[in-house]
Amino acid sequence: MNVRSTEQRVLDARRLLQDEIDLWVASANESGEVHLIPLSFAWDGAALIMAAPERSLTVRNLRRAGRARVAVGPTRDVVIVEGRVAFHRPEKEPELAETHATGSGFDSRTNDEPYMLIHLLPDRMQTWRTPQELPGRHIMRDGVWLA
Repeated sequence: MNVRSTEQRVLDARRLLQDEIDLWVASANESGEVHLIPLSFAWDGAALIMAAPERSLTVRNLRRAGRARVAVGPTRDVVIVEGRVAFHRPEKEPELAETHATGSGFDSRTNDEPYMLIHLLPDRMQTWRTPQELPGRHIMRDGVWLA
C-alpha cells in the first residue's frame, strides 16, 4: 500500500469526518478508571458535536478533564482527534442541537432524559491506514491543519 501525502491524509480525514456519524470517546475518572463509549456525532467543518446524557460517566469524566480524545473510522483508516471540550444544553443552543441532529441522525432534544451537547474543538489530529503511515500520522497540530 502506498503511503499517502499529508495533503491526501487531510483530504481523506475531512471526508471521513463529514461522512461518518459514529465515533469512540475515551475518558477516565479521577482514579484513572477508563471508560470507552460510542457516540453519534456531527462535524461542522471546525468541530465535532456529540450528545450524551447529562448524568453519564462520559460527561462527568470529560467535564473534569476539559479535553477529549476520540477515534473516527475503522482501524485501517482511523482519525484520532484530541482537543478542548465545552458543554451546552440543547435547549439553550438550538443551532448547535440542530447541527448535531441533522449530521448524526440522533436528536437529543427528543429524549426524556436531559442530554448535554459536547463540542470538541480539535487541536491535534492523527490519521493512518497502515504501519508504514505512522511516521507521518500528524495532520493537525495546535489547531492548524498541516496541509
